[in-house]
Formats: sequence, C-alpha cells, structure tokens
Amino acid sequence: MKNSIILLTLMIFSGIFHGQVYEAGIAIGGSNYIGDIGRTNYIYPNNFAGGLVFKYNWNPRIALRATYSYLPIEASDLDADTDFKRARGLEFRNTIHELALGLEYNFYEYDLSSDDKIWTPYILLELAGFNYNYIVNEPSPNQFMYDSKNAFAIPFGLGIKSKLIGNFAIAFETRFRYTFKDDLDYTTSTIPRLNIGGTNSDWYVFTGVSLLYTFGRPACYTKGF
Repeated sequence: MKNSIILLTLMIFSGIFHGQVYEAGIAIGGSNYIGDIGRTNYIYPNNFAGGLVFKYNWNPRIALRATYSYLPIEASDLDADTDFKRARGLEFRNTIHELALGLEYNFYEYDLSSDDKIWTPYILLELAGFNYNYIVNEPSPNQFMYDSKNAFAIPFGLGIKSKLIGNFAIAFETRFRYTFKDDLDYTTSTIPRLNIGGTNSDWYVFTGVSLLYTFGRPACYTKGF
C-alpha cells in the first residue's frame, strides 16, 4: 500500500510539472524609497536591485508567481525639492530583503505555445514580507545600535511581458510596496534627533526587467476568470 501511494503521488506531481508552462529567471533593475527623507518621486530608481522570479501559468489570463528581491534603498535631503529638507541635510542607507507571493492578471490571453498570444500588459496583486534594519538606541553620540525585523507590505504593480526568442520571455514591470512602517529611514521617536515628526508610512519601489526561461508542456488550461 505504501509503495502504491508513493507511485500515485509521483504520477500526480509528474502530471502537474509536465502539463503546464512554468517560467523561472532573474530580475534586474533599480529600487527607490519614498518617505520622510529626500525626494518624493514614486518612480525614481537610484540603487541597483535584483532578484529571482518563478511563475506558474495557471491559464492564459492568470499566472501565479513567487519572487525574492534584494532592494537597497537610500535617500538624501540634499536631493529634495524643498528648502527645509535641504537645510536639514539628513540621509540614510538600508537594505530590504523581500519574499512575495501573488498573481499576474493578463489583459490579453498569454500562451507561449501559441503563435499569436505571446505578449500582454498585466497587473500584479501580491502579498509581500520583507526584512530590514532599524535603529534600536544610541548608546553614545553618533554611535547607533542596529537590529533587523520583519514586516508585511501591500504590494501592487504593473508590467508588460512578451516572448523573446525560443524558450525565453522578457518582462518590464514596476512594483510598489506600501509598508505600514515609518522607520525604513531609521527615523524613530525614541531618539530625539532622529524624531523628525513624520507620521506617514514609508514606501519602496522596484522598477526593472525580468529575463525568464519557460519550460513544461503546452497545457489544457483551467478555465480563467
């Protein structure tokens, strides 16, 4: 009985992995932050960022996806567009490590095994967890103790993707993250000179391109929405 269960399990997973089209690859581009310090442009990639992407094309309208992203962020008041910030002169650097799960909803049917459904704009709906550094305290002037913590973000985005050549596809996208946190820039109410009075949650954004390798057999897709 045990051997029969193992054999049945292997047959099911073999059918899944050979019956659908998968995509795996890398994403490269730029990241930026929007908060209390520096510029407030929502799309202003100023740090090299990248990550890994895996997709499962559930049907021609929907792809399920998982991503890992490495996202350095920084900002300087000297680049801001207000005299107040430029006179204040604060700056920071931090690094975000993010895992996100969600889906792509294609505006057009997308099927890499066809001859005419090989490109589409799409929107992203995801849930993201991320890790970043924050300041714990200031034991002596200008000497800070740091720690890291995890948090969740509401992610959304948009992009366009297309078959490139052979088994390769390419996608251009921008992903926005609303974090519910106000200390990505190390500002904190527990240290007076880092308490700059901001109350709005920070954002971070990735803008870039993904190169994807497709594999798996053309599928009889599940009916979409």
